[in-house]
Amino acid sequence: MTVRSAAADDFDAIKAIARETWHATYDELESEVIDRTVDDWYTDDSMPLEAPGTVVLVAERGGEIVGFTHAVAQGERADVLRMYVHPDHQGEGIGTELHERLLAELEAHDVDEVRALDFAFNDASRRFYEGLGFERADSGEVVIDGESYDEAVYALEL
Repeated sequence: MTVRSAAADDFDAIKAIARETWHATYDELESEVIDRTVDDWYTDDSMPLEAPGTVVLVAERGGEIVGFTHAVAQGERADVLRMYVHPDHQGEGIGTELHERLLAELEAHDVDEVRALDFAFNDASRRFYEGLGFERADSGEVVIDGESYDEAVYALEL
């Protein structure tokens, strides 16, 4: 498996992985809401590759993108906004490899803390981040299609 920086022509694969993963993971959301959200959130405009402090990585296996992550470093802190592995490839260590490479990239931005954000109802995400040493640090709220959802914020000191 190879982990590399994302390129503009990776966005179709990124969006496909996001869509498959959201449908497989977020039962609390209606299918149409997922599709609209993915179409809106997973574009080169919403994940600008060249923006200062932005890190977008993809994991490839056999020439196919099977996972990705997106983080933004600002000052001493970075936020992991997206970390997804295609459902057919979950449990194979891809997320952990993406995480390790992401931390290396973020350390180059001189951050002291990395936060990861996800829906509070996502137990798989909680287990993943806690397994990597993150601790639940805060909560927030995210609005999708006019509905508010609790968001969990996990933190890792570097």
